[in-house]
Amino acid sequence: MFHYRELFLILAWRDVLVRYKQTVAGLAWALIQPLMSIVIMTVIFGELAGLPSEAGAPYAIMVCAAMLPWQFFANALSLASQSVVNNANLISKVYFPRMIVPASSIVVSLVDFLVACSILAGLMVWYHFVPSWRLLTLPPLVVLAIAAALGPGLIVTALTVRYRDFRMLIPFVIQFGLYVCPVAYSSSYLHGKLIKKFGETLGERFFLLYSLNPMAGVVDGFRWAILGGSDTFCWPEFLLSVALTAGLLFFGIFYFRKTERAFADVI
Repeated sequence: MFHYRELFLILAWRDVLVRYKQTVAGLAWALIQPLMSIVIMTVIFGELAGLPSEAGAPYAIMVCAAMLPWQFFANALSLASQSVVNNANLISKVYFPRMIVPASSIVVSLVDFLVACSILAGLMVWYHFVPSWRLLTLPPLVVLAIAAALGPGLIVTALTVRYRDFRMLIPFVIQFGLYVCPVAYSSSYLHGKLIKKFGETLGERFFLLYSLNPMAGVVDGFRWAILGGSDTFCWPEFLLSVALTAGLLFFGIFYFRKTERAFADVI
């Protein structure tokens, strides 16, 4: 892929241009979608349901700190799953490392993520919220989020080439995944609820099962870095998330490389 880095940049830039070409709002769409989700969750879960915030931060900032990485993951997985199929003509005519196609599609989601970060900056100004030094840990967390999206993206991309049903499955998985990630609530709140309802032993087992979602640790990492506060970091959950992300990434690369030879014939 290093030898084809220029092709990677060309495809990534093309995907960015195509995404916003002939649109009325342009890059504003990268702000509208997460902003509307933050407003709805703040009203329903924060105001009406009365869910608590974390680290003493305003509830809207807590949701925004989690919505940004989740929105990036959802968009990246959705775009990557269709990337090879959408480039069928290119795949069947020219040889190049096929992994460049789903990898370049993730760049579009990364651009959306960087644009959407302005929402977080605006909320901090509005609420007079000053982040701590932990904000400096965001770059490695962004790399972790990219790895968390690329691994499943490669698997789903390879499966979509052979089984087109996955085009229908991905939107459902993304919609369901939003509620099993600590976006509208905090992991510490869920942990306390599980312990209270099922007891110490069974509650810890349920929370461990919940932590098998790689994005749970990624979201909590973003929230810890952005909100600051005196809350201790849940290292077991985060390390489990890192391990699962690495496992999915390596398996995704292995499975994609194993199946890509037949892409030109199947697609």
